[in-house]
Amino acid sequence: MRDRTAISVIMPVYGVEDYVGRAIESIVKQSFGDFEFLIVDDGSKDGSGAICDRYAAQDDRITVFHKENGGAPSARNYAMDRAKGEYYYFMDGDDWVESNMLERLYQLAKEHDAQMVVAAYYIDTYYDGEHYYREEKSQPPAVYGDAKAFRTDAHKLFDNNLLYTPWNKLFLRSFVEEQNIRFRPTFMDDFPFNLDVVRDIERVVVTDEKFYHFIRARAESETSKYRANMYEKREEEDRWMQELYQYWGIDHEEIQEFLARRYIERLVGCVENITSPNSPLNKAEKIAVISQIIKTPRAQESCRAAQPRSRYMSLLIAPIRSRNADLMYRMGSLISWVKKRNVKLFAMLKAKR
Repeated sequence: MRDRTAISVIMPVYGVEDYVGRAIESIVKQSFGDFEFLIVDDGSKDGSGAICDRYAAQDDRITVFHKENGGAPSARNYAMDRAKGEYYYFMDGDDWVESNMLERLYQLAKEHDAQMVVAAYYIDTYYDGEHYYREEKSQPPAVYGDAKAFRTDAHKLFDNNLLYTPWNKLFLRSFVEEQNIRFRPTFMDDFPFNLDVVRDIERVVVTDEKFYHFIRARAESETSKYRANMYEKREEEDRWMQELYQYWGIDHEEIQEFLARRYIERLVGCVENITSPNSPLNKAEKIAVISQIIKTPRAQESCRAAQPRSRYMSLLIAPIRSRNADLMYRMGSLISWVKKRNVKLFAMLKAKR
């Protein structure tokens, strides 16, 4: 590793031998060359680690670390503790990026002295192994020079799913270190990391250029698994969001509507998870759990405050508002069936939320 470099690209790797080569290739072929590539093999049991080693032998910008499995947060933190770059860039081992990404992110960061650059991105949902449905997440370009300006618009970035993940961003390393920010050892660790970053950030650049390809519908991926504690985690996330806006001192009606709609959208995701064919619960148990989560004060308050942006979400909110657990179970089961049988249709419906 070099003593100094512009960007530290950090990538945790676990069980992605069929995809990691493409991910690595997309970085080493960047038009911008002043970077170090820190790959952390997090105890992979397949050939992922060996593939990474072969690339490292061919490119001295690549350093591969092999460690016992501890999860993506520990792998990222491990690399962050060893990084030399002025900026951090994080990516996942089963995705890929456009060849001009690092160049453009670095240009924008230096031009505006940014602590964070936020880019648009693609979601590529493969539905038959070869063909995919492409969704784009973006926001009009913007430059924020102080905390107040950024906080005023932050809900728009959250609403367009631009502030939840680390891989569509470039982070100023000195700022992250000054704030003592690291990835937390939790499910969906991306989100709390980003919340910690934006909490006191001042200088942010947003670009509508799209570089990152998030690959969805890999059967064994983290986003496709049944989660026994998903509801509890979503509740925790909702508390984090409310605490963030309380810390910022922002509580107007538009923000309350956004937080309510966000809560309902994720509550629907929890119902999908509960009704999943992979759930160990029987039908009666599923309905009982659904009944509990749709009747809470937070769920009912959110139904009243949320303004659905599609007929699809209006239909899904109706049984929550009426506390009809049986109907919500049927809707969730139908969504789960579509998710399993028609990945493309599920992706299109999800995009309409």
